Order: sequence, then structure tokens, then C-alpha cells
Amino acid sequence: MQMMIVDDEAHWVDNLSMTKPWHTLGIEHVHKAYSAHEALQMIDTHPIDIVISDIQMPEMTGIELIERIRIRDKKIKCILLSGYSEFDYAKKAIQFEAVDYLLKPPTDEELMGAVQKAIDQLNNEWEIVSSLTRTQFTLRENLPHLRGRLLLGALQGQRIAAAEWDRKLANYALPFHTGDAALMLVRLEEEFGHYDSNDQTLIEYAIINMAEEIMGEFMEVWGVKEEHGYLVFLLQFKDRKGDIGKETILEKLSIQLQSKVKQFLKGSLSIVITEWFTFPDQLYDRFRQASAYFRQIVGDEREFVMRVSDVETPAAQGPLDVLYTPPTFISLLESGQWDAAEEKIRAVCAELDEKWSESWEHCMEAGFLITASFTNIAHRNKLTLTTLMGNDVEGLQSGEVFATISKLRRWSLSVLGKLKEGTSNEIKDIRSEYVKKIQDFTDKNLHLDVSLRVLADHVNLHPTHLSKIYKIETGEGISDYISRLRMDRACHKLVTTTKKVYEISMEIGYMDPAYFIKVFKRQFGVTPQEYRDQHK
Repeated sequence: MQMMIVDDEAHWVDNLSMTKPWHTLGIEHVHKAYSAHEALQMIDTHPIDIVISDIQMPEMTGIELIERIRIRDKKIKCILLSGYSEFDYAKKAIQFEAVDYLLKPPTDEELMGAVQKAIDQLNNEWEIVSSLTRTQFTLRENLPHLRGRLLLGALQGQRIAAAEWDRKLANYALPFHTGDAALMLVRLEEEFGHYDSNDQTLIEYAIINMAEEIMGEFMEVWGVKEEHGYLVFLLQFKDRKGDIGKETILEKLSIQLQSKVKQFLKGSLSIVITEWFTFPDQLYDRFRQASAYFRQIVGDEREFVMRVSDVETPAAQGPLDVLYTPPTFISLLESGQWDAAEEKIRAVCAELDEKWSESWEHCMEAGFLITASFTNIAHRNKLTLTTLMGNDVEGLQSGEVFATISKLRRWSLSVLGKLKEGTSNEIKDIRSEYVKKIQDFTDKNLHLDVSLRVLADHVNLHPTHLSKIYKIETGEGISDYISRLRMDRACHKLVTTTKKVYEISMEIGYMDPAYFIKVFKRQFGVTPQEYRDQHK
């Protein structure tokens, strides 16, 4: 569970965030915001559960803040702090469903009690949503089954005339219509692998229920499990209110779904969402693109939210039993599940040893399909199999690697390791390029808005994914880098120029000189002018 503390008095925020035993209440992370605008930016990029905010702040009051929070997310619990015991404030706090209204400074018992109250409310709400009892009831109902079959057929390429779509949507009470729609594909990660088939089905239905609860305020949600194991959601906006764009809402709600599933079902999700397309005409093509997009996320990356780009369709499948039993070998490579792909190779060879030890054709069939899958993935990642294989290519060219089951096993595992290494290096190069773009953009635009959202838009990534990439590559958070860059530049200008403090403040991106002075002193222990005087 994540909490945020908001106050324009930095020392108050720092004190509350670092000196209270929040972990004893189950708070995993405490975010700090020194203004209401900064708080709203964090809410747009992080799955915040609880907000503690001062009422009296410049530019926007705490009451105005929770009013805007309610537009973005009605489930966030808000606690207000005030130095004034005024009825109007308390009345407005109640109006916007604040959990509590405390006078500053609150005692530890009051503050911890208010947060515990908020946590209890959240747990009660989400336990109802994720309840397996409710899931079992939903599973027994016939209508969801019919709805699922309709969507699954369309995803598999079944062509349905426009009039038939209209009739079935009406008969199944599905509030969808011709027009803009998006798909969200959800992959359950390995934490869910220990469930048996019945419990796995209940978990999947619980996740579908949670997605409907989280996204249902803004859009119609229609979910189904498709043949490769993904949960697929067709989404279409209802009438929207507020100032948030469609992409922003969809990405934000996807992250919320990840967070709530991890919190209440103890497992992680990876999510791919499509661009908006015309439903139902483009449904099948967009689904194929989205399922193929998972293969671009390679290595150990999990729990991502990515927006799909145009990709090629998956390779075809064939008749060999183990090799074509879902998840198929090509699907494992596409989704970057390298360990599972290795297990698939070993299982195929084990089947060959057991049933077809004397059949050269069966060995060749497996070898050709494994080779085709390797080649397909290499080409999609702008690599060549010949370059990756090195000397191993000679056995492939001569056909020697298909001569025996042991040779096929040894060769396939060797190439799999090289393919993993090659695609991982490609991803590292891509990450390095993102870091360079971010640093170049920030260096040139430090005096403008260089918030995480602006930087993410600049490189066309989701803010959370960009944060992970930057941290992996540099070992430093983006906000830490920007703060350090601003302070370094401020120090340089203070020593090498005669510009006024307020001018330097504006040039490095602080619109409020007083706030700049406060941040500078918090880091260096002296004001900017005192720093300048010391370095004359």
C-alpha cells in the first residue's frame, strides 16, 4: 500500500514521512509532495492509496486538492490536516469524503489511527471486489459464459456481420457499440503458477472483476481468457468528465489494476494496451498485434504496462504434440520467457526419446519448427540467426543438428542461450538511448516543465516504465537526476555570474524563488546568497 504526504512546509513533510513507523501499518512506500500540483502529478504516475494533506497551501488548498483527486480516482482515501478548527473546512472535508480531519499538530495516536481507519476502509472495499465467493457466483452464471464465447470467437478471427453484432450485443446486454475501443492484454506472472486449474480459474475471474471495478467508472469493460492464457479486455469509454486524456486514464487504471492484484491476490501482472481502434472491424487485427507485442519485452522484465505499436503477426503452429501444447514455443519466445522456453525444448526432446527415438522425421519436424521460431524472433529483433549462432550455424546448414535427438537438444539449448543474450544486449542499447534522450532534453529544457510525464511523452513511454528503465541503466531516479542537475547548475551560476537569485531560480526551473531558496538550503545548509558569498 502506498501513501503520499502533501504540505508546502518541507520540514513537516520530511518529518512525517521518515519518523513515523508507517511500515507497521503495512505502508510500503511514502511519497513526498511539497505542493498540490506536485501531488497531482504523482497521483497520475503512481498507484497512491492514501493522501495526507495540509489544508492551507499556496496556489491550491487541500480541499481543492481532494476535489481534483476525486475526479481522478474516487477510491483514494484522504486525510486533512489544519491549524484551524473551522466548521466550513470540516464540512467540505465531509463533502469530499475525507477519512478524517485533524488539527495540527496531531498526536501520533490520532495520525496513526486516521491512517489505520483509511487502510481498514480500503481493505473492506477491495476484499469485496476480489472475493472468491463472489467470483464463484459469477463463474456459475450463464450470461458471462455466452459473452466470453462471443468475444473469444471474434478474437480468433470469426467474422460476424454488423447486424449480427448489433443483435448479439443487445441480447447479451453488452453496452458496446461501433466506434473507438481499445484492448488490454494481461499476463499473469509466475506467482500464480502454483494454483491448480480450478483455483487458477477463480483467480482469473477475480482479476476480471477487479478490472471491471477499477475501470468501470470511466469505461465499459468486457473480459475473457483467450487460448494462450492472456486475459483480454475490450474497453470503450463512457461519457467522460474531467481534464484527463483517454491514454492517461487507461494507463493509470492499468497500473492500479497491477497494484491491487499484487496487494490482494499476491501476484503480479504484465499488461499491454493497444492504441484506439474501430470496433468491431479492427478487433481481430489489433488483438493479433497486441499478443505479438509481448515478445518485444524480453529478459527478466515483469510488471510492465506498455502501449502497443504496429507489429507482425505470430508465426503459425503445427502438429507435434508437446511442441504445440500451449504455451507454444514461439509464444514463450515472443513473451521473453526464456526459462520456460528451455523447459519446452527439454520436454520436446523427452517426448522424442520416449515415443519417436527411431523416427528421423519427428526429430526433423521438431528441429525445423524450433529453428523457424528462433529465426522469426531474431529477425523481429533486427538480428540474424547466423550472426548469433557463430560456429553453430555449420551444423544447421548441413542438417547435422537434426540427425539425432541428443544433437537437437544440445544445439537448441545453445542457440536459445545466444538468442537470449543477443536480444538482451539489444534491449540494453535501447535503454541507453532512452537515457541519453532524457538527459539531452532535460539539459536543454531545465527552465521549462521537465516533469516525469513530459519526459515520458518525449520518448513515447509510460512514466512508470521510463522510471524503471532509467533506474536500471543509471542507478538513479529521474527526479533525483533532475534535482541534482538543477542544484549543480545553480551552484555554477552563483559562482560564475552576477545574476540575481530569482533569475537563477527561473533559469533552472523554479518558478517560485522562495521555494528554490528553501530547497537549496535543505541540500547545502546555506542560502544561495550565502553560498555565493562563501565562494567569492
